[in-house]
Amino acid sequence: MRKKLIAANWKMYKNPEQTREFFAAFLPLVAGHTRDEIVVCPPFVDLYAAVEAAKGSSIAIGGQDVYWKEEGAFTGEISSSMLLAAGATHVIIGHSERRQYFAETDDTVNLKLKAALEAGLTPIVCVGEVLEEREANLTEDVLRRQCLRAFHAISGKKAAKLVIAYEPVWAIGTGKTATPQMAADAHELIRSEAAKAFGDEFAAQLRILYGGSVKPENAKALMAEEQIDGALVGGASLDAKSFTAIVQY
Repeated sequence: MRKKLIAANWKMYKNPEQTREFFAAFLPLVAGHTRDEIVVCPPFVDLYAAVEAAKGSSIAIGGQDVYWKEEGAFTGEISSSMLLAAGATHVIIGHSERRQYFAETDDTVNLKLKAALEAGLTPIVCVGEVLEEREANLTEDVLRRQCLRAFHAISGKKAAKLVIAYEPVWAIGTGKTATPQMAADAHELIRSEAAKAFGDEFAAQLRILYGGSVKPENAKALMAEEQIDGALVGGASLDAKSFTAIVQY
């Protein structure tokens, strides 16, 4: 039985004080919740506040991105070791907004994934198609390409902590959501690609999250699908009560 993972991606919202306020409201609401793994990924400037606020709870903290070099003259970037030193245990890689706005490619996703795994972080690697690709019936081709390139030259042993998030890009922040069946079909394809790369046993244990306008209203139906192992939640994770409702689907 794969333990579901519910991850909050705060994107570019909240300062340290607002981060502390969120946890003060959120932690009592999910006290004793052990069914799922819960991860909150705030902006880098909030990592310290989040780690301090979550101390003593089962809530893990993650970064929203990582660079593949350990250190150097890379202005504005952050390394795996910096995330670890700040208390983060997880990191989002290849989010569609990174691909869309910041020139993230399948190859840079692969480099970042290798660096995160090497450091011992749990990477949440995002894959998914844009609306034009969905309408042109290219979803399967896109997912196969993204998985193939992301998994390149990584061993099953090294990939043990890997988590995938399927994000239909057309559903992010638009209010549109893939139907549970559409999401399950995409997850099944991703799992088959993981089986090709790392073997059937690995694929059977791989957690594949759904991300794309996950809300309290649709969380239960999505989580009921056997192929869906959790959620990557954007806007609905910014409010403690809203995120709690998703966690407690």
